[in-house]
Amino acid sequence: MQSEMERLDLNHATLTKVIGDKLYLAPVDGPRLQRVLDIGTGTGIWAIEMGETFPGAEVLGNDLSPIQPMWVPPNVRFEVDDVESSWTHHHPFDFIFCRYMTCCILDWPTLISRIYNNTKPGGWAEFQDYDLQYYSDDGSLTTEHKTLEWINTLIGAARTLGRDPCPGPRQQQWLKDAGFQNVRHQVFKIPVGPWAKDPRMKDLGLCNLAQTLDGLDGFSLRLFCGVLRWSHEDVLDLLADVRKELKSMGFHAIFNL
Repeated sequence: MQSEMERLDLNHATLTKVIGDKLYLAPVDGPRLQRVLDIGTGTGIWAIEMGETFPGAEVLGNDLSPIQPMWVPPNVRFEVDDVESSWTHHHPFDFIFCRYMTCCILDWPTLISRIYNNTKPGGWAEFQDYDLQYYSDDGSLTTEHKTLEWINTLIGAARTLGRDPCPGPRQQQWLKDAGFQNVRHQVFKIPVGPWAKDPRMKDLGLCNLAQTLDGLDGFSLRLFCGVLRWSHEDVLDLLADVRKELKSMGFHAIFNL
């Protein structure tokens, strides 16, 4: 559990780098910010940093797992709850933040409708999520690579369970369907590995590679063994090849946020 918490914090650091060393992109009115909700808060690191940035705001972090620290800013609190169950909040939020829920949500349109109904008029909601489909701009990643076999198999297994591993490209339409206005969609490329020439992208790729390698077994074993009925040994053999390929930087893999 400790290693997974460290990976989640590394993922937070990576995603803040991706969007320009920021906690969020929405044009929220900081001085008027009163209530903030962080969906799928994980270790609570985003909620804590928001609480420190906006000490006058109440920040609530929601997650299924009670892995958040006990010592937090006085304006930050956490609740253990299933965000796909009925919401019981009595007051709407100025800002609702939903990040890194890839493979976690069964019914995205219903969740987004609940977010819409719990956002104050004039408030903002922000979604940051992946399209986990690996690709390369230069054609260096091909079907001959075990890495592409791995990610394609993982995506298929997750979809078998009804948990979308690539929700990012679909969120714009879901938001519009729920009634959100002034919907803005941005795509950020994230390299897998430090192969880029640009120093910033190289650093991003290194961070992304580290958190990918740390989570490789956790991402894969449950889906490959539990859903696709692969043997444990076959999965580990594939993952060994994937690790070797990713570390070799023999291709320029990317996925999108």
